[in-house]
Amino acid sequence: MAQIKHSPGLTLQFLSVLITGLALMLWIQTVDAQSCNGLSHHFYYKSCPKAQAIIKSVVEDAVRKEARMAASLLRLHFHDCFVKGCDGSILLDDTSSFTGEKTANPNKNSVRGFGVVDQIKCELEKACPGVVSCADILAVAARDSVGFSGGPFWKVLLGRRDSRSASKSGANNDIPGPNSTHQTLETKFKRQGLNVVDLVALSGAHTIGLARCSSFKARLYNQTVNGKPDPTLDTTYLKQLRAVCPQTGTDDNQTTPLDPVTPIKFDIDYYDNVVAGKGLLASDEILYSTKGSRTVGLVESYSTSTHAFFKQFAASMIKMGNINPLTGSHGEIRKNCRRMN
Repeated sequence: MAQIKHSPGLTLQFLSVLITGLALMLWIQTVDAQSCNGLSHHFYYKSCPKAQAIIKSVVEDAVRKEARMAASLLRLHFHDCFVKGCDGSILLDDTSSFTGEKTANPNKNSVRGFGVVDQIKCELEKACPGVVSCADILAVAARDSVGFSGGPFWKVLLGRRDSRSASKSGANNDIPGPNSTHQTLETKFKRQGLNVVDLVALSGAHTIGLARCSSFKARLYNQTVNGKPDPTLDTTYLKQLRAVCPQTGTDDNQTTPLDPVTPIKFDIDYYDNVVAGKGLLASDEILYSTKGSRTVGLVESYSTSTHAFFKQFAASMIKMGNINPLTGSHGEIRKNCRRMN
């Protein structure tokens, strides 16, 4: 029987086709995974083709007027998704017969940007009445806020619907606090289907924005109830923070930048600060001070590579934005983000 000889060229061509086929299969699986929860990049292409442009325009104007607003809108999306999923529940106002999430401890006198969301919704209702959800507004506004601050871009999966309920207890229990232990942070992220990589990457959102003295004051004076400051704090930074937040006789609502180096620029200085003992919140510094934890290496990695941080931050934001969305006939499309229809 004659032997069939294979030329090197044909072998390479066959391998190329095989690899391409495998890559296509993986891509299809990824698309299916992204679409299985009812979300799609193209959700409003026909029903409201200018939706993202409208959101972007309002966000751009708001951030131009007040750079801090970028962090505020990003935080709204985070606090929304960690309570019952990304369903716009954080936007609902309290009424005589309804208790929302705005007065929960992590949100009270803290979350902001509701006026910007109202403005976005107003413009969208003019263009496409009853089409774009408040939950999707938060997801796109968060992405655009990061972009206008110099951060990465990602395609937002759309099609979320708005909840007809809220959970104050969920907000109190599920949103990670500024003094959370390392284990608490991991547990609360895992509860949302997020892992340690997501924890460290999403914590990088603290590269922009401000924090109140009440969020970190204990670190400055009595971290372990022994009358001493947090030993992981850089001593020079400690003095600077004490000048902003004296132990007595000051308003604990006084704010200071989460990133004192580039407070309105989305970059890797947050991680540089944490490595140097200058993470503002205990929940920031603990990512690096917990020796032996995987978070230490991730902080070091992102502190030296903008590309690595931006790539993972975008991936983790997409993942977070997929937490338990309401789709199909579930929920509603609110006409006013502050109240149910």
